[in-house]
Amino acid sequence: MRIHLSRFVCLDVASNLDRMAGEGAAAAAAGAELCIFPEGFLHGYTRALDPLEARRRFRALSGDHPETAFLFGSFTEERRNRLTFWQGGEEKARYDKVHLFRPNGEFDLWEPGDRYAAVRFRDWTLGLLNCNDLRFPEQARALRMQARCDALLAPAWWPWRRDHIWRALLQARAIENGVFTVGCCIAASEYPGEAFSGAGNHVFDPMGDPVHTLDDHTYELDPRRGAGLIVDPLSAYVDISTVQVY
Repeated sequence: MRIHLSRFVCLDVASNLDRMAGEGAAAAAAGAELCIFPEGFLHGYTRALDPLEARRRFRALSGDHPETAFLFGSFTEERRNRLTFWQGGEEKARYDKVHLFRPNGEFDLWEPGDRYAAVRFRDWTLGLLNCNDLRFPEQARALRMQARCDALLAPAWWPWRRDHIWRALLQARAIENGVFTVGCCIAASEYPGEAFSGAGNHVFDPMGDPVHTLDDHTYELDPRRGAGLIVDPLSAYVDISTVQVY
């Protein structure tokens, strides 16, 4: 599967919506099967965005490029930090961030989600996580064991100064679950009162080896990578929680 990971610089909402449409169209034209945008990429923490307008733009972009699926990093809706997965002009899945990050005041902005989520796309089952969720290995474990996810997708708003932690958590979730992990982080925020330097984008295969890119955007997820795993984590499956699969 060919995926496009955005390196989004968050500006004002109107500019962000236009740039999302342009980047998404370019990714689809270049052959991306899945295009991922990072957490909070349209409005950060403080900018106001009408959820109905966000959904109108999501519908338009995905409808214009039906061969490409889009994971729109997150936006605020119903007091949730919500990831939304679209294809062909329709929302196929959503996930509300469960593990909010208290130091950034997220509990003042949002209410935590109440379930994990995965979505089936072509021959893949994709587990949805959001940024701080990576610190909680039981979530990735449930997605792998119960939903039988082939890849974990984690949009994020993670600081550059702690890129080594972000990278380590992505790699750990890959190794312990024998699954691809994909981290798509905001590149920066350039907005009054909310300047931010984001961490990098990283992809690890089921063995925990990095998947490299030639253009800093396009990655190929080859299911043959990791086929020789010595230990199959599915062999130790225990039903521990509920995962909604769309």
